Amino acid sequence: MLTPATLFSVANSVAMLGWVLLLIAPRWTVTRRLVLSGVLPLALAVVYAVVIGVHYAGPKGSVGGFSSLADVALLFQDPWALLAGWVHYLCFDLAIGAWEARDAHRRGVPHLLLIPCLLFTFLLGPVGMLLYAAARRFYPLSLPPSPATTPQSVSSSYPS
Repeated sequence: MLTPATLFSVANSVAMLGWVLLLIAPRWTVTRRLVLSGVLPLALAVVYAVVIGVHYAGPKGSVGGFSSLADVALLFQDPWALLAGWVHYLCFDLAIGAWEARDAHRRGVPHLLLIPCLLFTFLLGPVGMLLYAAARRFYPLSLPPSPATTPQSVSSSYPS
C-alpha cells in the first residue's frame, strides 16, 4: 500500500531529477524528452490528480477548505492533503523552470545567467519567476512573431 511518505519521496525524486537536468544538462536529449517536453511536470500532475481524486472523494474530503487560513491549516493536517499540496508545488515549480529554460534557449540567455533564476524558482517559486522575468527583458526574441499569430492575421481570419 502506498503511503503519503512513500509518494512524497517518489515525487521529490522525480522533481529533483528534473531540476538537476535543467541545471547541468539543459540541452541533453534526455532533458528535452523528460523535462522540456513537459513529461515530468505532467507525471507530477497525474500524481496530484490521483491523490486529490482518491482522497478527497472519501470521508476526509470535507475536512478543512480554502476559505480561510484556519480552514487551509485544518485541511493540511491530513497527510494526503499535505502531500497533494506539496506535489502541486513540485509540479508547478518544475513546469515554470522548464518554461524558463525553453524561453531562455529561444532568446539566447546565457545558461550561467539562467542558473540563479532556476535555483530561485526551485527554492522560492515566484521569486525565481520574477528574477527570470526581469532577466529575459534584456534578451528579446531574435525571430519575428509567426504570421499566424500577429493581430492582423488573427483579425483577418474572421469574417466581417
